[in-house]
Amino acid sequence: MIEDGEPIAKGGGIYKVGQPYNLNGRDYHPSENPRYRAEGVASWYGPDFHGRETANGEIYDMHAITAAHTTLPIPSYARVTSLDNGRSIIVRVNDRGPYFGNRVIDLSIGAAKALDFYSKGLARVRVEYVGRAPLEGTDDALLIATLREGSPAPAPSTVRLASAKPLLPAGGGAREIGGAPPLPPERPFSVGSTATTPAAQPAMAKSAFADARSMAKSPERSRPIQSAAASSGEAAPASFAPARGEAAGFMSGRGLY
Repeated sequence: MIEDGEPIAKGGGIYKVGQPYNLNGRDYHPSENPRYRAEGVASWYGPDFHGRETANGEIYDMHAITAAHTTLPIPSYARVTSLDNGRSIIVRVNDRGPYFGNRVIDLSIGAAKALDFYSKGLARVRVEYVGRAPLEGTDDALLIATLREGSPAPAPSTVRLASAKPLLPAGGGAREIGGAPPLPPERPFSVGSTATTPAAQPAMAKSAFADARSMAKSPERSRPIQSAAASSGEAAPASFAPARGEAAGFMSGRGLY
């Protein structure tokens, strides 16, 4: 265990889905289901697990934006939305649990505070699978930036979607996240030219044609054409494309499954 206030290394775990298992007489079947969506009670877990290994080998930080789930892949991202106050955030699922009653997810203290139910201990939530999470580094700043109130938290830019299919079934009553990016406006006829209006385009085309005919008649047409970079001895540039409770009453049985 690591004392509160001491730095905790981020990352260092492995990606896993896991085999089916049975705990307390209940069967669990871990899977990567891009359509996963469930509603139930969320709890949080804290000091008793702070600094210990999670189910995938990472170190649990109760102040981070993480969570434990019984069946989702780890590490992965999940959208958790409070049905009590409308707050929504993306969390990093890197542990297994909870195994108590109808609880669907166990959040870190940091995530519970973000959703504003830390002082209450429990909250009614909706959980939706978003996609795989990267193994390396820390994503706390990235995840806290997804916090929304009254609208679904957006998927982080680093999310690795498991499928191109919609995250939720059609007609499921939940707002679909994402969509096609907006198209940019049309580019001008000749980038860098002052004559960029549609009216000027025919004249520009006529001028370019006349220049081509003139070059064809020039006695120097057989001379090799060199770029400025090539004539100065420099290499021509490559092309590119745009590119966890403190109170025992809130803690549930846990296991590394």
